[in-house]
Amino acid sequence: MTVAELSTQDRYPTRVGAEPSPIDRDDPTVWPGVDAGPASAAELRSHEVKGFHVVEGLLSPAEVQTYWQELERLTSDPAVRADERTIVERSSDEVRSIFEVHRTSELIAELARDPRVLDRARQILGSDVYVHQSRINYMPGYRGTGFYWHSDFETWHAEDGMPAMRAVSISIALTDNYPFNGGLMIMPGSHRTFVPCAGETPADNYKSSLKEQRVGVPSEDDITRLAYEHGIEQFTGPAGSALWFDSNCMHASGNNITPFPRSNIFIVFNSVENALEHPFAAQIPRPRFIAAQDRTPLSR
Repeated sequence: MTVAELSTQDRYPTRVGAEPSPIDRDDPTVWPGVDAGPASAAELRSHEVKGFHVVEGLLSPAEVQTYWQELERLTSDPAVRADERTIVERSSDEVRSIFEVHRTSELIAELARDPRVLDRARQILGSDVYVHQSRINYMPGYRGTGFYWHSDFETWHAEDGMPAMRAVSISIALTDNYPFNGGLMIMPGSHRTFVPCAGETPADNYKSSLKEQRVGVPSEDDITRLAYEHGIEQFTGPAGSALWFDSNCMHASGNNITPFPRSNIFIVFNSVENALEHPFAAQIPRPRFIAAQDRTPLSR
């Protein structure tokens, strides 16, 4: 069955009932089609089995400093702060995320096209790719709030119309990630199971979900089952490290009550062969700064 034929049906129904049942994944994790690139065979095997892999030292210390200065520039710019693409914390009013940052920052646009990043995304997805979503995540010391357990694909499928699990994310640490400053937690192997969520999608759900997600989150029973089956690992390491993870990995992060901030650049690559359709569980798609409709392949 071709990708085009698969995309005519909803193979991952969600937000359709009170107690939906888990669904076995029907998509590859590492797709065929691109044989050469920076990812080693061992890294691709890890990605296939666990749903993620880590690249230590992706950015040099000098590059980390350059991007950190860019983050500081963006968050202190009143025009950026007033833009609808900037999301602030519900409780502290501090900047939480800045979306579509590859279009507002030439530095980050160059990073998305960097062969160390772009070519690895192509290897994993087996095709040319485009940026489905980009953002900077800020988690300041003492007041940074976490993200509850979720699969990104559930939201991208339900609210953006992404038909298949042919997207991959990279989270590049610009600060040291400790076990105690709200580091990202991920369940290895959870990407092989799609967990549908209960409830319906409210209108303009993104306006609240980007601050605190309440719709599109799995039940505690599903989280417990996955955690006991797969365990939980945490992305830790020095600034400049990068985590590549599959769109269907179950992941979360806790609050940061330490003095040590945790910030990262987050880029989602989608295959050009995985075009967005009408949302599978929402009336209208989310804004394009959250889910890009332009499938122009990235080039160096």
